[in-house]
Amino acid sequence: MTAAHTRGFALFARAGYAARGLVYTLIGAFTVYAAWRGGGDSPGSKEAVKTILEAPAGDVLALGLLAGLAGYAAWRFVQAVFDTDDHGFDPRGLAVRAGLLASCASYGLLVAWTFSRWRGSGGSGGGGLAETLAGFIGHRVTAVVLALVFAGVAFAHLRKAWVKGYEKHFDADQAAMKWIHPVSRVGLVARGMVFVILALLLGWRAWTARGAGGETPGLEQALTALRGLPAGTWLLGAMGAGLLCFAGYSFVEARYRRINVEDA
Repeated sequence: MTAAHTRGFALFARAGYAARGLVYTLIGAFTVYAAWRGGGDSPGSKEAVKTILEAPAGDVLALGLLAGLAGYAAWRFVQAVFDTDDHGFDPRGLAVRAGLLASCASYGLLVAWTFSRWRGSGGSGGGGLAETLAGFIGHRVTAVVLALVFAGVAFAHLRKAWVKGYEKHFDADQAAMKWIHPVSRVGLVARGMVFVILALLLGWRAWTARGAGGETPGLEQALTALRGLPAGTWLLGAMGAGLLCFAGYSFVEARYRRINVEDA
């Protein structure tokens, strides 16, 4: 890969982090509002994308969002397959890399769903491919595998927050890191807890599966489950604030993350 190609891919990946930040900004804001209102549906990535597409200049925003999300999915694929961050082949490293592949797949599906909505062919569902995969989640083996993957991703998020594992991937001075640390750690813990809930939901799906079918557990279901707990409204509000911090962490990655595609 030439230097020009490396720079181009790095910009593509940074746009992806920014797109993820935009999506999580809306999810976090919707979540805080839902907690404050004390009811209503829990939000998810599709609701955030709908808001973007329905905004003024939606076509321009849609093209930018599609490019950014595609760049993020591509970067996740490179990270997972070519191990640019040296996670290795031990159990923890393989779990992290499996999580990166899962992230690549989920954002790839979000790209397809966003494109179908933008072109007016998505309807209220997620499209034929997404619906097929959603039904496939109903199988016990698939649910078990994804539950283990999400548990590994949750552990990776929480560990990264605890040991500040993100710091070694940032090209930022100490003055910037003083405010990057609290935003990043709170955001990573919040998203890690989302993955904990998803792993539990998928584990329950595996325990009770009787063949294909059923709705795919996702961010909406995780937030709904959180709201159903004692003091759920307060927990939902705290989660929304944490997801806003994760949005901030995504923007920080867009600016300071080392995109070392040359190591692939």
